[in-house]
Amino acid sequence: MKDFAGTPGTFLGLILRMTQFVFAVGSIVSMATTSSFFNVTAFSYLIASMGLLVIWSFVLALLDAYALMKKKVLHNLIMVSLFVVGDWVTAILSLAAASASAGVIVLYFNDLGQCHFGEECQKYQISIALGFLSWLSISISSLIMLWLLAAG
Repeated sequence: MKDFAGTPGTFLGLILRMTQFVFAVGSIVSMATTSSFFNVTAFSYLIASMGLLVIWSFVLALLDAYALMKKKVLHNLIMVSLFVVGDWVTAILSLAAASASAGVIVLYFNDLGQCHFGEECQKYQISIALGFLSWLSISISSLIMLWLLAAG
């Protein structure tokens, strides 16, 4: 398998995993600091998918950091296949959750005229924006993994 930027065990791969982790944690924290997010199913779905992304990204970031410290290459076909499946599943879940939550926010602001939750609406918007940013970083990572699997 070829070694290019963003593959497991590289510095850019670690950076991608850390950005996924940070954006997902930010999304969870922003949403969880509101008092009524659990009343909307799409918001709960966003929390659940970001929680899965936090766990996935943290474990793979630790694996990347270990590989960097030991100067090992993580290009085993079975591991890369697992990374591809995990990245694509979490990417699709993250996009679906962020899109559903964004749809609820559009309903609050555009269709109902305004959000009646006050300051919480800004936290909802921040959480959804961070959800989309985490999806963007995991989609980059999933495309790199797919490219690595196809090149191998």
